Amino acid sequence: MAPYAVNPHDRVLSAAQGEEASRESTESWPQSVSHAPTMRISDVLGLLRTEFPAVTHSKIRFLEDQGLITPVRSPAGYRTFSSADVERLRFVLTEQRDRYLPLKVIKDKLAQLDSGAALHDHPLGPRVASVGGLTPAQAEALEFSNTAVAAGVPQEFVDELVDAGILRGHAGSMGSAARLEQVRRDVEIVKVARQLRQFGIDWRHLRSMRSAADRQVSVIDQSVAHLAGRKSGTALEEAAAARSEMAELLLQLHGLWLRDGVAEL
Repeated sequence: MAPYAVNPHDRVLSAAQGEEASRESTESWPQSVSHAPTMRISDVLGLLRTEFPAVTHSKIRFLEDQGLITPVRSPAGYRTFSSADVERLRFVLTEQRDRYLPLKVIKDKLAQLDSGAALHDHPLGPRVASVGGLTPAQAEALEFSNTAVAAGVPQEFVDELVDAGILRGHAGSMGSAARLEQVRRDVEIVKVARQLRQFGIDWRHLRSMRSAADRQVSVIDQSVAHLAGRKSGTALEEAAAARSEMAELLLQLHGLWLRDGVAEL
């Protein structure tokens, strides 16, 4: 068959389309989802916690350190995530939960998806449940906006605490009364953090303190597990009371240690 004539304009379009295809081919999986960084870490957690309630800020940061996602840093230094980042996180968490695969194997599978050597066999798109007419991400973003206003601080300061894992949204997993109480606590955390900033204590120091508190919470939970597991109509109430009492005792002990240490300075 004789070759047909090629319009020069078509040739220009073809070259441009080829360059676009080349850019897409080097883009990490999933190429069909936006890679524009538009979300904060709290937004990502709001989307993922519907399927993975245990996912945390530190988990996402760990997966970033392992090279499984590459969020973009904003000019202020905050992590910003894309819809593609969310899908990669969903893929990793699903493979861990459903197939018990180690991260090395999951990373290899992602590399195959990136290169086009493998196809993803699950539908894309976060499965988002509505909370009071809002998605979890929207509800959580509104929660933190209200926190900034109530604490009388710039939104950027709250975003910094959220990005560091010092503030954690619960909009998608709590009832309205519990969520309101959590917002009250968040407001107090922000106020104290702002006061500590005047002494040079920033989110880096607070993050290690928050991690220490998390470890104490784990000890409390393990200590009362036998109460919660009893076959009794009052088991849950007794466990909750024991947790509260242990928390108060640990607060007293921590206060004594701090005062003792400062006295020795």
